[in-house]
Amino acid sequence: MDATTHISDRRLTDALAELQTDPNDTAAMQPHSDRLAFTDTEFLLRRETRGIRFQLEMLKPDLGQAAQGIENTIVVYGSARFVAADEAAALLAAAQTAGDAPAIALAERAVRNARYYELAREFASIVAQHSNRQELANRLYVCTGGGPGIMEAANRGASEAGALTVGLNIALPHEQGSNPYITPTLSYKFHYFALRKMHFMMRAKALVAFPGGFGTMDELFEVLTLVQTGKAKPVPIVLFGTEFWNSLLNFQVLVDAGTIAEEDLALFHITDDPQEAWQRIRDFYQL
Repeated sequence: MDATTHISDRRLTDALAELQTDPNDTAAMQPHSDRLAFTDTEFLLRRETRGIRFQLEMLKPDLGQAAQGIENTIVVYGSARFVAADEAAALLAAAQTAGDAPAIALAERAVRNARYYELAREFASIVAQHSNRQELANRLYVCTGGGPGIMEAANRGASEAGALTVGLNIALPHEQGSNPYITPTLSYKFHYFALRKMHFMMRAKALVAFPGGFGTMDELFEVLTLVQTGKAKPVPIVLFGTEFWNSLLNFQVLVDAGTIAEEDLALFHITDDPQEAWQRIRDFYQL
């Protein structure tokens, strides 16, 4: 068995030697009929091989998480633009020192929004502390979009509590780096939004949406639609930030217009309290 494994490893090593060795060498992007198919970058990036790339983005995070025992997650959505309270305070102090009125206004907004960062951090810590006391098969792991802001806060809270934490990042034109609180072996980057959102749902036992922008809305309403239509199993959906969500969305208008049913309002719960958010999840699963 060892000999066979060694031979297999050697074959992979030989095959990988075909890959680009010099990052400044653009030849790897040029068509080359003699190159092994799976080492041929130009071939793999063709329109016709998109289905293969879909499959790879499906398999890599799935196999990686399964190998590390990640089967149940609490997915946290929210703005990438919110910063921690200490960082917001430093921005405000610097703006006030400079006497820059526009910068002061932006920093004051950052201070107001920082409470969501700290609450996401607290919520994730609560989840992680509970999970750490469970058998491996029953643990719940915090999973985010892997970027800064609320995503960083949730990964941070779980990491500070000593738990594994997952990040499903996305390659964007304006580069969004992975935050430093994701477990390194559970940090994945996607090209396709659709595959990324599928991975959010595959292991999700609950979804918590903090205030955010278009991306947060997209993710939230996709989940609500999937659960409403029975395409996904019912899970607790918690909207965090009463003032934000009630000022942004009047869900009762949808009921009054007949575009959703009254009972659809029960698909989600709005709160401002990390403990209440966690209790909703515990009650749902009778934890």
